[in-house]
This record gives sequence, C-alpha cells and structure tokens, in this order.
Amino acid sequence: MHSLPVFLLLAGRPVILTGEGEAADAKRRLLERAGAIIVGEDDGEARIAIVSDGDEAVVARLKARGVLVNATDRPALCDFTLPAIVDRDPVLIAIGTGGASAGLAAALRQRLEAMLPQHIGSLARHLFAARPDLRRLWPDAGQRRRAIAQGLAPGGAIDPLGGDPDVSAWLAAGSDGAADIVHHVRLRSDDPDDLTLRDARMLALADRVYYPSGTPDAILDRARADAARIAVEAPPAKLTDGLSVWLGRG
Repeated sequence: MHSLPVFLLLAGRPVILTGEGEAADAKRRLLERAGAIIVGEDDGEARIAIVSDGDEAVVARLKARGVLVNATDRPALCDFTLPAIVDRDPVLIAIGTGGASAGLAAALRQRLEAMLPQHIGSLARHLFAARPDLRRLWPDAGQRRRAIAQGLAPGGAIDPLGGDPDVSAWLAAGSDGAADIVHHVRLRSDDPDDLTLRDARMLALADRVYYPSGTPDAILDRARADAARIAVEAPPAKLTDGLSVWLGRG
C-alpha cells in the first residue's frame, strides 16, 4: 500500500489554495463542499495546502513551514493526493491511484456512481439511529456484529445494494436479524436491458427466482447461477428463507 487513505474533517478549518483557472476552481468547490475555510499562502494557521498550478516555488515555501501539500499534476511533489469521490452522504467512497492516473480514478468513480443507489446514505443514518436498539437486541458485541453482517450481506434484509432497505422491519424480524423477502419484478419486455437497475440488482442477488412459462432465458440468465429457478404461474404465497424474486408481466 503506497499511502494511507484518511478522511479529514475540514469543516471550519483553514486550507490554503493557490493558483487560478479551472483546476483551482474545481479544488475550491471540493473544499467548500467539505466546509473548509479557504485561505491564501500567507495564512499561518493552515496545515494543509493545495497548489492547483503545481508551482514548485510555492510548494517549497509551504513545505518549509511544515504544511502538507498537494500539487496538482505533480505527484512527486505531493504529500497527499486527492481521490475521486463517490458521495452518498454520510457514506464516502474514495478512489485513488497515487497520482498514477486521475483518468482511471474518474472512470472507476463513474462506474461506482451507476452501481451504488442513493439510499445508501439514508441506510447509514438509520443504522446510526438504531444503535440503542441494536445493543438491546444483541447485547453481545460478537452477536451484534454477526447480525449486522448477515443483514447487510447480498440478499440480506438490509442489503445496501438491494431494494430499499428498511432497518425498522429488519430489527422487528427476530433475534437472528434475518428477514425473508419477495421482490416483484414487472417485465416490460423480453430484453434484459429493459430491467430497472434496482430489479436487475435484486435478480442478481436472489436465492430463488419464480417465473411464469414463456419467461425468456435472457432474463433468467441475469440471476445468480446457483439461484433456484421455479416455474409457477403466480407469485409465491408463502415466504421462504432469504431473497425471492417473482418475474411477472404487466
């Protein structure tokens, strides 16, 4: 590991930003989102600086004062690098390449943006609010950790990449933290590309798939290879363990 990823709390703290142009504007927006107070090179309180034009003289002066510096497009001069960010507040995902390729980091961010639903931030807030209930249900820390892991696992009751996770329903489900779910998918056509992102995700996570006759293989093939496939003409009336998906028309 070439560096240690950290998340800095910058709200209300001074950060030096030097340089002008698009690079400086982009860094300014980023710092403002983090709540930093943007100051000039002469500020004596700041301990972090971004030199947006990579000016070596500015970098040298700041480092001589013990300031940690990021020099845009000059990885050899950097004490730290700025990652590409996927923001699902309060969940943050940072992607860095150690300055090797900002383009690669940006491409990976775009992929993750498409994969990660907006409700992940809400899920984190609900889990935080539920901490007293979590301790009450599972007083033992190890048991609590296992229950949370089970709930967040693929196909789990609060799977962050599944449907809309309901923390309250999960907590009410029982002592093992598990809940049985049937997710209904309305097929709009025989083309799997017409599945919504949410439906495709649920299908890929399902433990079993219920489907009527005539459902195309191209749709069924989007399910996990080891998921049970059950041909029926109506959705299941009884819940079974884990995540079930019903593929229906109309």
